[in-house]
Amino acid sequence: MISARIAILSLALPAIAAATAASAEDPIQQILQQQQSEWSDGFDAAASSAPQIRGDIPTLSPDIVGAAEHAILQYSDIVARGGWPMVPPEQKLKVGSRGPAVAALRQRLIISGDLDASLGVTEAFDSYVKAAVERFQARHGIPVDGVIGDSTFAALNVPAAVRLNQLSTNLTRLKMSTQKLPDRFIMVNIPAAQVEAVENGVVASRHTAIVGKVDRPSPIVNSKIHEINFNPFWTVPVSIIRKDLIPHMQKNPNYLTDYKIRIYDQQGTELQPSQVNWNSDEATKYMFRQDPGDFNSMGNVKINFPSPEGVYMHDTPGKLLFNNEFRFESSGCVRIQGIRELIKWVLRDTPDWDPATIDQMFVNGQRVDARVAKPVPLYWVYVTAWANVDGVVHFRNDIYGLDGLEQYAEQTGTAL
Repeated sequence: MISARIAILSLALPAIAAATAASAEDPIQQILQQQQSEWSDGFDAAASSAPQIRGDIPTLSPDIVGAAEHAILQYSDIVARGGWPMVPPEQKLKVGSRGPAVAALRQRLIISGDLDASLGVTEAFDSYVKAAVERFQARHGIPVDGVIGDSTFAALNVPAAVRLNQLSTNLTRLKMSTQKLPDRFIMVNIPAAQVEAVENGVVASRHTAIVGKVDRPSPIVNSKIHEINFNPFWTVPVSIIRKDLIPHMQKNPNYLTDYKIRIYDQQGTELQPSQVNWNSDEATKYMFRQDPGDFNSMGNVKINFPSPEGVYMHDTPGKLLFNNEFRFESSGCVRIQGIRELIKWVLRDTPDWDPATIDQMFVNGQRVDARVAKPVPLYWVYVTAWANVDGVVHFRNDIYGLDGLEQYAEQTGTAL
């Protein structure tokens, strides 16, 4: 999708250059003039670093619903005035870059409120532009480095009308998800690949997550956490046996042995890998179970809750994956960074499970289950657009295609 978008934008370069030099009668110039007074604070002190744009208000909150409604009014005005210019993705833009593309970038950032309009539309990429780019990246879930690369170009060049449609679609989701919220709950926002532990209307902690692949999406969940499994076994789902385990064994006959995965038939008798025909679906008839340990696919702990899809949340031995920009790598379950602190929060009111005891479970390797004294409500939601109460608007990629953005673009003739 990015490559196709780049091709479209390259064709649009002459129009972008014209927009850069447009007169005050141009709709974009009108927006720039209006934003001169509306977004004139906060950037003098932010020339070298992106401002903090996430407060302690949860994504699922009545306050966020009101903020999203205000954002829709703001983006409706932007669309009515002509939207924003596209930034030609001809090369990376960073501090020191100059040219018409930077001027288009400055226009784009001013209109969306990321750059103070008083700084003007010049062809220089300075420290103020870098801070504005970092702010833009942070509110789009892009690694913050102040450099315009492929991901940032793609986000910049989503038309304002599409963003407005995205906000409207997600406002409906937010209204439905925020009805009768409990005082204490955990939320997983799938497209943001992020977890929030919420108590009394405030975020107690946020955690980076890894969620389902595009072809193995994480489902919407409304459940309650009732059990914590320390140092668990992992029983391999049939879907993973078929899609992953059999192909791995065809390539490497020692795969099961290397990862300490045992095979059991329907009578519970352990089989050896050599007893299975790996060039067929025979393996799907058996149970595959991985021993506990640091190598275990669920890491040191699993969070259990009733789920028709059989999904859960867990630790992972592959913690470097949390550093990736694209964190849609699981088979539907959710892996959580900093899961130990989340477990402590979940078990806070459970007798005999104080923080020191929990820490010890991550060291001793004992296979133990803890029943949660007060089951914690859990929501897995799909929210790709929302706004903070301070007016900062957030967007994430519609990774599973549930927003209908491509259909909207086709119906309206809007280029994506």
